[in-house]
Amino acid sequence: MRFSHIVAASLAGQFAAAHGTGMEGMPKTFGMPKELRARNPFARLQTLYPAHSAPVLGPRQEVERCGPANGNQKCAGNDCCSAAGYCGTTKDHCKAPDCLFNYGPGCDANKTPSGASTRNVPRPKLGSVPYGGGGIYACKNPGTVAITYDDGPFVYTESIMQQFEKRGGRATFFVTGNNLGKGAIDQQWAGVVQKMYNNGHQVASHTWSHQDLSAISKEQVYDQMVKNEMAIRNIIGRFPTYMRPPYSSCNGQCQEIMAELGYVISYFDLNTDDYNNLTPEKMQTSKNNFKQGIDTRSDHRLAIAHDIHQLTAESLTGYMLDYLYGKGLRAVTMGECMQDPKENWYRKG
Repeated sequence: MRFSHIVAASLAGQFAAAHGTGMEGMPKTFGMPKELRARNPFARLQTLYPAHSAPVLGPRQEVERCGPANGNQKCAGNDCCSAAGYCGTTKDHCKAPDCLFNYGPGCDANKTPSGASTRNVPRPKLGSVPYGGGGIYACKNPGTVAITYDDGPFVYTESIMQQFEKRGGRATFFVTGNNLGKGAIDQQWAGVVQKMYNNGHQVASHTWSHQDLSAISKEQVYDQMVKNEMAIRNIIGRFPTYMRPPYSSCNGQCQEIMAELGYVISYFDLNTDDYNNLTPEKMQTSKNNFKQGIDTRSDHRLAIAHDIHQLTAESLTGYMLDYLYGKGLRAVTMGECMQDPKENWYRKG
């Protein structure tokens, strides 16, 4: 076995240990609470896919380097700049949010949905729920709990929807336009998003490519929101007025832009922590988190989970719904829990 193969195998083992048994190749930073992410301000530049960071080279082959660690060099043509600073065109080079999109023109973050831009669409104030500002952490409607899901759609999303519908409940899905190498939602996941909308779930925005809105430029924040609007508009003919910032990170500039664009900034007061508990044994911790949150204050809760994880779909979701309805509570969308009429959840674009 060549030394490079030994190194690759070792790194792959470390990667598997660090990322648990959830979605294959899933960066553990997804869904990371603001206080945890703040402990490492360079988390976006870490090598989240170490098994792919340094390609094995044949004779006389060279790999172009890129990014801040390599003199701010940019990749040529339509190449992507991986989190480790290598130019290339594979999915692991290009997938968001890890691809260094300022240095790789081909990064998924730099792709744009088809159709007219929504940037200049009129955005009158709809309803009484505040736009921008410090955001919403809890519900208002008595007897209700809003269970929300981030980072999808993915292969488990339809199963989650069906579980809600079977019990007469509805969920809110904060969808990301092009993350994890899954393809743009208006090309690869249009059927799932259309079903969300048709079946009464709330479709909300989690940005285009899951970038930290407090760590990018003002124009890039607009870009993250408008591109996702365009993709969602391409599916359901309208776009959301509710959004959740990736990593729960939205500084003053971000808050001002969300107010200008007419977005309710959506946080949560009940964290299932499902992304940190991706084994059957550990998932009990997420169930306990939910139960404790409901037992502490019963209704008005605003809970977060992630529909990209199999155990969230197959174990946690059913538990949450059974526990809610067993206590006489209802699982509703965030809009309903805020007593906001459905016509205020979207704009035509």
